[in-house]
Amino acid sequence: MAKNIQSLERAAAMLRLLAGGERRLGLSDIASSLDLAKGTAHGILRTLQAEGFVEQDPASGRYQLGAELLRLGNSYLDVHELRARALVWTDDLARSSGESVHLGVLHQHGVLIVHHVFRPDDSRQVLEVGAMQPLHSTALGKVLVAFDPVAHTEALEVDRREFTPRTVTDLTEFESLLDHTRARGWAADVEETWDGVAAVAAPIHDRRRMPVGAVAITGAVERVCDGQELRSELVAAVRDCARAVSRDLGAGRF
Repeated sequence: MAKNIQSLERAAAMLRLLAGGERRLGLSDIASSLDLAKGTAHGILRTLQAEGFVEQDPASGRYQLGAELLRLGNSYLDVHELRARALVWTDDLARSSGESVHLGVLHQHGVLIVHHVFRPDDSRQVLEVGAMQPLHSTALGKVLVAFDPVAHTEALEVDRREFTPRTVTDLTEFESLLDHTRARGWAADVEETWDGVAAVAAPIHDRRRMPVGAVAITGAVERVCDGQELRSELVAAVRDCARAVSRDLGAGRF
């Protein structure tokens, strides 16, 4: 069996480190976190910087991910049929709802955000493409778990962490919630993952009528909810968007 190339493994670990946490790290922090000598870490960083995968802030000397990774990531996303089919519909959904829209797929026991449309106002927002969300507490995750058997199995295998007092972690209660999600065709997250944040999501199906992703509206509780309930017009809007993308993927009418 062929051995892995150690320098590539270290470079990959370095990129993953820079992708999480503080996002900008100094040489000492990187070397210490990866248990590398400073000279070794610096050599890998220099190579990654030369290729555009890492950038160094001239003022602080700290390192962050480079623009070349974004270019490669966008190339991957552009060939992802789900994202390509959803672009127009998610833009319309953000514009009509006035809230952020996320497109997610099952990935490594979580939900990978493959597209994010900002809330159409002038507020400062952070692009969440590439971010991971939990399966058991988010609207995107729960709707995938409800309709995708693979996601369901993965959600039962992972630790269902309690993010807020409203997070459902008990297995029996969680399965009951999934039954309710299947019956109505959409999932909710009202402060189950983040305090003050609510979301509603619906599943997207392909031509085989298999769930391939989900779309969600996310925003502040006071805007997305009417009292303790999600606003009915937002639920209808996200379901219409999911059906439209599904039709474009060949699923027909749902």
